[in-house]
Amino acid sequence: MPILTADKVADFFKNGAPVMLDEKVAPRFKSGDRIVGKNIHPKGHCRLPRYVRGKRGEIVEDHGVWIFADTNASGRDQKPQHLYTVIFTHEELWGADASPRDTVVMTLYDDHMDHA
Repeated sequence: MPILTADKVADFFKNGAPVMLDEKVAPRFKSGDRIVGKNIHPKGHCRLPRYVRGKRGEIVEDHGVWIFADTNASGRDQKPQHLYTVIFTHEELWGADASPRDTVVMTLYDDHMDHA
């Protein structure tokens, strides 16, 4: 991402910046794959919620290649990778007393997951 200079701030906040990329990066997962959230604790920005670390979910959709927010937020590499919709059951996240009908749906990057 280019340096944001003072003369471009208003336009940036009005229009944003592209985060979806037209790059050829192989996906690590496909719809229906079972995953586990990585149990990581990086310093700095991380979009992987602690409550899904070490928990199992299922890939619902692949949204294509995006800028990896965790590295981009600190001005490091854009690290292009796939972004997915992942579904977790409440029982998986909160235990046996949680509602078996409820789920949490979120978007996660390749670097946030491993195959279950």
